[in-house]
Amino acid sequence: MIELRNLSKNFVTADGPVDALKHINLTINNGDIYGIIGMSGAGKSTLVRCINMLERPTDGTVLLDGKDLSTLRGRELREMRRKVTMIFQGFNLLMQRTCLQNIMLPLRFAHKAGPEAEKRAMELLEIVGLPDKANSYPAQLSGGQQQRIAIARALATQPDVLLCDEATSALDPKTTHSILELIRDINAKLGITVIVITHQMSVVQEICNRVAILENGTVVEEGTVSEVFSNPRANATRNLVYPDMADGASILPDGGQHVRVIFNGAVASKKPLLAQMALDIGICASIIGASTRSVGDRAYGYLMLEIPGTPQDLARAVTYLSSTPDVTVQVEAEYAAKEGTV
Repeated sequence: MIELRNLSKNFVTADGPVDALKHINLTINNGDIYGIIGMSGAGKSTLVRCINMLERPTDGTVLLDGKDLSTLRGRELREMRRKVTMIFQGFNLLMQRTCLQNIMLPLRFAHKAGPEAEKRAMELLEIVGLPDKANSYPAQLSGGQQQRIAIARALATQPDVLLCDEATSALDPKTTHSILELIRDINAKLGITVIVITHQMSVVQEICNRVAILENGTVVEEGTVSEVFSNPRANATRNLVYPDMADGASILPDGGQHVRVIFNGAVASKKPLLAQMALDIGICASIIGASTRSVGDRAYGYLMLEIPGTPQDLARAVTYLSSTPDVTVQVEAEYAAKEGTV
């Protein structure tokens, strides 16, 4: 378990002091795939560097299984970093070394070499799906293949925690998906806790079970991915989850009964939800705004609907739509307050 308690980090720059992190409190359980997301400058990379003590916090503590990492020095600190490894956006492979040699490098630093280290590296090449690239050089690989080698290298010392700092940001969507599948598979098979630093909500929704939203060095929202997707509370969260839904009430037409239908991993079906509602309860809703996307057979996003008829019809529509698994229905706030309905 990783616990961040009242964690703060300040820097002194030419323009004056900067509070990069302010009183961060998070708990990341063993086996989690935990997302930390925010826009550029939110403090994400500083936070992940504090977790493995590449940056020393100004205040607060980082606990790994109850041990305060700020107390570690020398050999103990190096040993911790073998258990809390990291992959980066830029891969950081040594171009003059083969893939096998890159993977063996952490073992060499840990004074483990020879046939045993080579055997371990070959096993990791199998795990990341590149057993035929042992003698290839990084320049001969695609970006996705280089990241797979970087992941294998990070796994060489059998870590308990894998930190991913924007690890897919330089990759195209198809390659990103394959890398995320690999990370999820490693988490499931090896039981490694994964912390994903990203500015892409699509990455979080695909593999994470919990997420923290960072804005200006502060955690503004935290919870399960399903909670955050179904009911984003902070403005920063709404802007990340549904960027074109932020301030959506201001674009609604005057009058009418408006509801927001949020899909949080609902199973996609060939049976259209709104058409089925019209058939089942006789209410034909109009779509006045939408942002939806599919991940596998799951739907994410939202529809903004106008519901015709009376407040009673609105209540019936909300009840019907809410009965769909992994769907949340929110009545547009101003109308609800005005009419005293659902």
